[in-house]
Amino acid sequence: MKKIYTFLVAMLATSFAFAQSVLSLPPNGDNQRSSVIQWIGPVAVTIDYHSPNVHSPNGDDRTGHIWGELVHYGTIDQGFGTSKAAPWRAGANENTTVTFSHPVKVEGKDVPAGTYGVFMEVAKDGPWSLILSKNSTSWGSYFYSPTEDVVRVNVTPVDAAYTEFLTYGFDDRLPNSALAFMQWEKKKVPFRIEVPNINEIYVSDIRNQLRSWPGFDVRNHQRAAQFCAQNKVNLEEALAWVDASMSPNNGGTEDFNGLSTKAQVLMAMGKGPEAGAAMDKAIKIPGTSVQNIHGYGRTLLGMGQKEKALEVFQYNAKAHPEDKFTTQVGLARGYTAVGNKKEAIKNWETALKNLPENQAANKGLYEGELKKLKDSK
Repeated sequence: MKKIYTFLVAMLATSFAFAQSVLSLPPNGDNQRSSVIQWIGPVAVTIDYHSPNVHSPNGDDRTGHIWGELVHYGTIDQGFGTSKAAPWRAGANENTTVTFSHPVKVEGKDVPAGTYGVFMEVAKDGPWSLILSKNSTSWGSYFYSPTEDVVRVNVTPVDAAYTEFLTYGFDDRLPNSALAFMQWEKKKVPFRIEVPNINEIYVSDIRNQLRSWPGFDVRNHQRAAQFCAQNKVNLEEALAWVDASMSPNNGGTEDFNGLSTKAQVLMAMGKGPEAGAAMDKAIKIPGTSVQNIHGYGRTLLGMGQKEKALEVFQYNAKAHPEDKFTTQVGLARGYTAVGNKKEAIKNWETALKNLPENQAANKGLYEGELKKLKDSK
């Protein structure tokens, strides 16, 4: 009895080892495995599929015989498996799959993060049905069940350039969306993938990074706050981030970059007076450059705050008497904005007399500004 038991154990072990062995052989039908990944901001979209070609393995040209023949219309009973109404597997061999690293919308419908089987109901006329299924591990659509559908949407095929190999790809790539497509023979089927809360995902990633090694660099706190200000998201925490970046306890210091970032956040919060106060403080910190002050003045001009801009340009000239070009250009622009042509002309002339070599390419532009003022007398 002991010998029989030992023999059975050995046989089972051998069978298990054999079952675990996988030979590296060509894919079924020579339908090569393919994969494409597209990032939508921080979100990864990966499509894995096997790619049949228009010409059959024996070389027959199947152009004009793909849709409705090789690929059936609607659903059919394939005579194997549990599905009596199987759609197309949207590729060859194992399930075509799509993986989303984060929740997305597909053609406007919510899809949680995860991996899904991709199926299509092909129509002779009109829209096709794109199906994303919880069944992502089967071979083909032999075991497809509508009870496992996560989303089913209508998609419209379009005529396209001839494509020998079935191909998935992405077009129309935007910051928060991309147009995925399946293209084969002379058809292309696009479907839009969107990330509606993309800034929230960025903020979540940023928050985690600031708790790790990047958080030891105070400049990263300011970059994070700038992102929030530019996109008007997470503003209260952004204000805390920028304050932390200027705290001596964190190795920071109150400087132009920190205060100007704080002003951006305050403006995004609708706190204009507080933002202005932060900038007034920023430009008067020792060491603030001529260019930083000049840039703030130009920003004010762009916002239509002409008088305030002129005050900033005047302060720049007073704080940096050694500069006879940038400060004079600022004064010329400021006086032009408030309608004081006499002072504007005088400052343009001074600026041109002190034109630095690195501004020689812009000489004609500055002379044009001066000429416009003189001609308008």
